[in-house]
Amino acid sequence: MKALRNLGHHERIIRVGIGIVFLALSGFSILPGWGDLLLMGVGLIALVTGIIGYCPAWHVIGINTCQIDHDHSPSNTNSGLHDHNDPTTHRS
Repeated sequence: MKALRNLGHHERIIRVGIGIVFLALSGFSILPGWGDLLLMGVGLIALVTGIIGYCPAWHVIGINTCQIDHDHSPSNTNSGLHDHNDPTTHRS
């Protein structure tokens, strides 16, 4: 089964960084009351989605920041063979 990913490399790095910063800030109890729990929750979500490379919210919205792998696209299925219907490839 192919892993489902919808986060690109740069976005994953940013999410992991934000997650670590938010978790550290929540550990220092910078915000009063529920603020620390909010920072911790957002930090955990950012960290986990950055590590696994999948964001359920992006999936629902339809956003995908992964690069398209051109090597495995359906247009390259001929693997070097020419099309028999193409008149320019036939010799007389």
